[in-house]
Amino acid sequence: MAEYQAESSNSLFFEVTKESRLVGKLIYNSWFKFNAVIEIVDGLEYHIEPKGFWGTTIELKDNEKILLKFRLNWNGEIVIQTYFDDLKRSYAFKHRGIFKESFVLTDQEGLELLVMKPDLKWSTMNYEYQITTSEAFEILPSKEILLINSLHCANYYMSMMMSSMLT
Repeated sequence: MAEYQAESSNSLFFEVTKESRLVGKLIYNSWFKFNAVIEIVDGLEYHIEPKGFWGTTIELKDNEKILLKFRLNWNGEIVIQTYFDDLKRSYAFKHRGIFKESFVLTDQEGLELLVMKPDLKWSTMNYEYQITTSEAFEILPSKEILLINSLHCANYYMSMMMSSMLT
């Protein structure tokens, strides 16, 4: 198991750390779009872009190569497909709870890989996250990308739920 923190100085910029060491960053272009950049500490940069007419599928790319796709399912789960090392893997990102809410990432067998607990900082109105990963998560290839993409999924989920409540 490992513990990570995701902290935000504003709603557009998140830093993910483990034991106070930077793992990577999630940087949004604007409040109203799901376009973002993931920067991993080793200097790699990945772009997240909505695709399709309604923008319901989100893709993560390394230049033009698609490494990951996700979309919100009819039941509120986010279905994630990764293509790391040309191997296709599926994951589900789910919201859990109301008062002690959290998000959970599971693999296709239902094994829990990470739990992400949001914490709204009232003074700044920014979310921060406490993330606990399993041993199975820690041995995944490209775990840093999947970890920071999970942060993007949590923000995406909350944005979609807020917009559905306002309509």
